[in-house]
Amino acid sequence: MDRISEATRGVFIISPTPFLDTGELDLDGTDALVEFFLDKGVDGITILGVLGEAAKLTPDEAHAFMLKVLRRVDGRRPVVVGASNPGTDNLVRFARTAMDVGAAGLMIAPIPGLKHDEQIYGYWAEILARLGPEIPVCYQDYPQTTGVFTSTAVLNRLIDAFPNFVMLKHEESPGLPKITALRAASADGKRRRVSILVGNGGLHLPQELRRGADGAMTGFAYPEMLVEVYDRFHAGDAEGAEDVFDIYLPILRHEQQTGFGLAIRKEVLHRRGALRSAAMRHPGPKLGKTDHLELDGLMARLERRLAEFRSAG
Repeated sequence: MDRISEATRGVFIISPTPFLDTGELDLDGTDALVEFFLDKGVDGITILGVLGEAAKLTPDEAHAFMLKVLRRVDGRRPVVVGASNPGTDNLVRFARTAMDVGAAGLMIAPIPGLKHDEQIYGYWAEILARLGPEIPVCYQDYPQTTGVFTSTAVLNRLIDAFPNFVMLKHEESPGLPKITALRAASADGKRRRVSILVGNGGLHLPQELRRGADGAMTGFAYPEMLVEVYDRFHAGDAEGAEDVFDIYLPILRHEQQTGFGLAIRKEVLHRRGALRSAAMRHPGPKLGKTDHLELDGLMARLERRLAEFRSAG
């Protein structure tokens, strides 16, 4: 399977980690989850991210889940593996293992506590140098979670210095001007143009595509929406892409509730047959009766609007 590169495009779905109602890792249910995503047309899968509850897994569990996903995918799509870790030695060790067993690249976020440009650059210079030029890296720029705000200047320095920095997972919000600035920095061909895949559930996907993003690396319980919006946009139908996006927007917005959205996403995936259980590993929120009723209405509304849109088209 090809590794991620500056030319990577499309939709890489961020996969949740499946658990049983007891909180145990559901390795047996992983096959159905993988097939669900592949059936929806995604271009790749990313595992062990923030919304994969990676921090709640033991090292053995993370390794077992990674192997299970890679074996089920079996080269049909690239799999990016989250390797973020507060300890650099642990990060590098796990990263090399992931690449050895078939990962297409690594997604890494900066450690919390980095406050200024030189600290951020110094941290990443060490990580990228230790991984080496043969291991492609996706920089997860998610300051809402890490508290680390990475300037365009730092990103450009890293792009210039390290060829293994091939992708930015852009999740800063508000962050549309950052996409524009990064694209302007490489417009004359003197600086590498890296792949930019966006996060935040795809909440701003149509505008991000217009700004020069190459697709999405995010989670949404309806990955087929992300795929259709991307496909329509790149087929020259930007307005049609917006129309499809609009239909899903109420449930997408509902899923983006801070601290609660993953519980909603896992419940929708459970209802759609992708997960055997909607359980999050403790500590994590659970949906109450009213939450379930709200979700009933949003899902039913989505189905009605989709049927109307398809029949009108």
